Amino acid sequence: MSSADTIETTPNPEAAAPEEHAHDHDHAHDHDHEHHQHGPSLNPECTREVEIEVPADEVSKAFRTVTKKYQKQARIPGFRAGKVPESLIRSRFGDGLRQDVVESVLPTHFREAIDKAGLKPISQPQVTDLHLEDGQPLKFKAVFEILPEFSIAGYQDVHIAKPDTELTDAEFNAELDRVRDSRSTMEPVTEDRTLVDGDWAQITFRGEFQGEAQAEAPQAPVTGDDVMIEVGGQNTLPAFNEALLGAKPGQELKFEVSYPEDFGERRLAGKTISYDVEVKAIKKKIQPELTDEFAKELGEYEGIEDFKQKLKDHLANDKKRKLEGETRDKIVEALIAKYQFPVPESLVQAQVDARLDRGLRALAQQGMRTEDMRKLDFNRLRDAQRDSAVNEVKGSLLLDRIADEEKIEVTDAEVDRELELLSLQMREPLDTLRKRLTDDGSTARIREQIRREKTGSVLYEKLAS
Repeated sequence: MSSADTIETTPNPEAAAPEEHAHDHDHAHDHDHEHHQHGPSLNPECTREVEIEVPADEVSKAFRTVTKKYQKQARIPGFRAGKVPESLIRSRFGDGLRQDVVESVLPTHFREAIDKAGLKPISQPQVTDLHLEDGQPLKFKAVFEILPEFSIAGYQDVHIAKPDTELTDAEFNAELDRVRDSRSTMEPVTEDRTLVDGDWAQITFRGEFQGEAQAEAPQAPVTGDDVMIEVGGQNTLPAFNEALLGAKPGQELKFEVSYPEDFGERRLAGKTISYDVEVKAIKKKIQPELTDEFAKELGEYEGIEDFKQKLKDHLANDKKRKLEGETRDKIVEALIAKYQFPVPESLVQAQVDARLDRGLRALAQQGMRTEDMRKLDFNRLRDAQRDSAVNEVKGSLLLDRIADEEKIEVTDAEVDRELELLSLQMREPLDTLRKRLTDDGSTARIREQIRREKTGSVLYEKLAS
């Protein structure tokens, strides 16, 4: 589990103090994520509003306190430090002074208002209709989103087919062959004979594009030197198999290949290529014998039987984890389809941000330059992520509600184990990591994600059959 994949839904009004105006999300990441700069939007069905009034005497007191602070800190030519007249302070620093007054009195009154109304905001409150004058009451409205109320009655009635997670002999033998194949060597065939199924042909080729498309827009030929092709191999095109079967080293071949429209290499998909091929040599792939010595070459194994058992255990665990994970995902998908309820837009947008962050980091790792990323159509990318983000948020909200129903809790020890794993993966001291993740709220998200995973496991046991 990665903390980057979590969705935070824990209401935290302490951290969500109202702002005088609506801020854009402006995350300063390495990739200069311009796609984050979207205005705040709220789902009307999840939106609530509180009207707040701060008494005039408290406003005046805040003005005096803030003005005195400015007088102490202001450095204005012609006046000694701390002796700048109050009237000059208010005219010179009016906007900043007003902002500081607002920030000093709003949070407390906002928290009192939402506590009185029994509301728990999950989005950054947006302040509107703000009226602020010294000597007068401060009035404003705060608009924010809350978690939706919805019923999960009947979630126990969802049923998904339980997968067969037993590792088969065929799956084990296929992986064993893959391991042997990775250590195989190519040996030249010295006897004078033709290519037969199972041989590897070492060839040099040149392919010319055919047809009308080539006449209109000529493409460079397809070429390759000393390429190894398995005759009769699963991944070898039939046309190559037919041409190579029975050929001998030194022989030159001519044939055409018509590639299917869904061919993996786009340049060749749906095209016809005329090939000139020279057979350079015949080779045989020699797989190592399954001996104790071979097992010890692969790692710290006592012998071949020890290696086989550990490989089998690994494959069995991997298959079980994969299939059970897919089934848990299907259960959540079924729950999403079963229950309809409004989804807070702030959570959807945060999830879109997270999905795009992961996508951009993947592109950066693949070598895409920052300047090329800036050219991407981020509005289109955001729109493309929206449906998936909505479902992910709905799934998380459903799992949280079911976790409440099932009374699922997460222990400190479980969080500590996850932090220890992250510490090893990120090569960061555990204490440093713990403090950093706690300060930025990531530890709370990790706890949420562990709880959802435990809930998914409970649902798997109850609903998969």
